[in-house]
Formats: sequence, C-alpha cells, structure tokens
Amino acid sequence: MSAGMKTNAQGERLVRCPQCGGDSVFAPRNQWRPFCSERCRQIDLGAWASESFRVPATPPQDPDEQPEPGQLMH
Repeated sequence: MSAGMKTNAQGERLVRCPQCGGDSVFAPRNQWRPFCSERCRQIDLGAWASESFRVPATPPQDPDEQPEPGQLMH
C-alpha cells in the first residue's frame, strides 16, 4: 500500500465517509462502502431523493434554434 494511505489493524484501507467524515473500511466486507454505516448511506440517499444535491446543467435550448442535422454549433 502507498505511504500516505490509512489502514486499520487488519491492513484494510480506510477512507473518509462522505456523509459523516469518519473512518470507513473500503473493503468487500463493508457492504455500505464508501459509507461507514447503513445510516450514513441512507442519509446520503435521502439527500439525493429530496434533491438537496444537484448536478449543474445548462438550460435546454429553444428547439427553434437547433442547428440543422450535420451543422456545427458555434
């Protein structure tokens, strides 16, 4: 394993839980990875479901301004 990587006593890689920030075992035995627990996984899923997290997107173009097939947009 690389020099700066955190591991537990069993030599398994530890990563930061995206929800609570605590240590999380990143190994097949952790069924909730990368989360540390089912609770953190459910909180994250709920945030996506309630649209608390959003992926930025550009608004759709006016269909009347769409280029002809084969024409490049500038």
